[in-house]
Amino acid sequence: MILVVGATAHFGRQTVETLAAEGHRVRALSREPGKAGLPAGVEVVRGDLTLEETLAPALSGVDAVFLVLPYGMDAAPLLRATRRAGVRRIVFLSSGAVVDGAGEQPDVIAAYHHGVEQAVKATGAEWTFLRLFFPAINSLSYAMQLGGSDVVRGAYAGATSAPIHEGDVAAVAARVLTGDAHAGKVYELTGPESMTQAEQVGVLGTVLGRPLRFEELDAGPVRAQLGRFMDPAFVNALFDLMEATVGKPAPVGSLVEELTGRPARTYAQWAADHRADFG
Repeated sequence: MILVVGATAHFGRQTVETLAAEGHRVRALSREPGKAGLPAGVEVVRGDLTLEETLAPALSGVDAVFLVLPYGMDAAPLLRATRRAGVRRIVFLSSGAVVDGAGEQPDVIAAYHHGVEQAVKATGAEWTFLRLFFPAINSLSYAMQLGGSDVVRGAYAGATSAPIHEGDVAAVAARVLTGDAHAGKVYELTGPESMTQAEQVGVLGTVLGRPLRFEELDAGPVRAQLGRFMDPAFVNALFDLMEATVGKPAPVGSLVEELTGRPARTYAQWAADHRADFG
């Protein structure tokens, strides 16, 4: 049995759907099972990551766990429960910001994910880390602006990434959760092409049939504004990561194809799959 933690978020949901379609026994953890909306045949169980006593039933009979956490979530209660349950394998969706071998991680995003990685290792289970930088679903943040305009406004028009489709992440996760050659591996996953934010908006416009464009704003005021609603340290870390990519092609890897047997989907394919999210 495979337990997916974070099963109603983008990556968790797609992984549940992929595993179920392939015929694997999959269980999904949810605080509100009645609202999960997962495929028939998926066992949805109630559990709260902040309440360790709710996790033992969800882990009963589980061999592998796919761990998808919101930034800042304390993984300790779950990892203590996985150790007691004798879970053999943990696959954690981590961040490409983590710097292996660093005495101190460069920012709060890297530090959080590195801390969870170390805690996963300490359970004694087989572990695999899937690290992402800027997944394609980050573009869903454009949708609010595009409700009444053809302009996306933001900082760092030239910031680059190799955006990866969440379906490809799910396909890799399914291979790693059900295969035996991945223990102790760190997989840095990318999409098939390096793109600037402005180029992503242009591709999105082509798919939507709209003349979309990216209008660059000064980063300072944008950081300050977001810092009023979000953790300022997180905002600064995210913006620093973006700023560091300006003028530099993003690394593009072949791991998706190597692990799944098919090429990673393009950003245009992602945009077509999410056309309805943009109205």
